[in-house]
Amino acid sequence: MITAEELHKYVEGLGKSTRERVERDDEKLVVWKRGEKIFLVEHEGSDPLRVETGVGKELARLLTEKYESVMKSRNMDERAWVEVICSGQLSDEDVIDLVRASWERAASE
Repeated sequence: MITAEELHKYVEGLGKSTRERVERDDEKLVVWKRGEKIFLVEHEGSDPLRVETGVGKELARLLTEKYESVMKSRNMDERAWVEVICSGQLSDEDVIDLVRASWERAASE
């Protein structure tokens, strides 16, 4: 299962991004941005790690239908974003792929 530290190292290797801590509904979030566009929301201190990524409407629908550990985003557009519980149902590589896809989407929107 991917850890927050491993995720941070990966995201920092993607290129220039910023992160901001936000508290919302008694929850601490880390919002990662590429320029002005959010590409990742990390639920700080969650165990297992929970992240939200923008994957597009079709992939979001497919992932939420197929995996119990993937649900509609609670903090972003629930049609195009998913929340992933990194409990092992999706491999670390799958989670990284979703983060990378969200990073790329942020550049193209």
